[in-house]
Amino acid sequence: QVQLVESGGGLVQAGGSLRLSCAASGRTFSAYNMGWFRQAPGKEREFVAAISWSGRSTRYANSVKGRFTISRDNAKNTVYLQMSSLKPEDTAVYYCAKSVKLLQLDSNEYDYWGQGTQVTVSS
Repeated sequence: QVQLVESGGGLVQAGGSLRLSCAASGRTFSAYNMGWFRQAPGKEREFVAAISWSGRSTRYANSVKGRFTISRDNAKNTVYLQMSSLKPEDTAVYYCAKSVKLLQLDSNEYDYWGQGTQVTVSS
């Protein structure tokens, strides 16, 4: 069983920054491919970013490319999402998830999910 716990969300002004963390249980975290998704009210969950088990490969949604950075620390069993130049349209609940496949955009390819952390960007 894998448990994922997100933290770091909050309220920030447009143009500001936040760093989200996702702490994972399990001794094999270094073998997990990880992703971040988000869901705004009334909208479907959408892909944000993904990172390979090694951390050497990443993938981003076009809407966040150049503003967000996904990274991981396998020694700490943690994956991060550094968010900069935040916009009101980034407001959503952010989820981290684990996949057995590499750099997947489809949420159906992820088998474990965290509970989510709220990010609110004010204009």
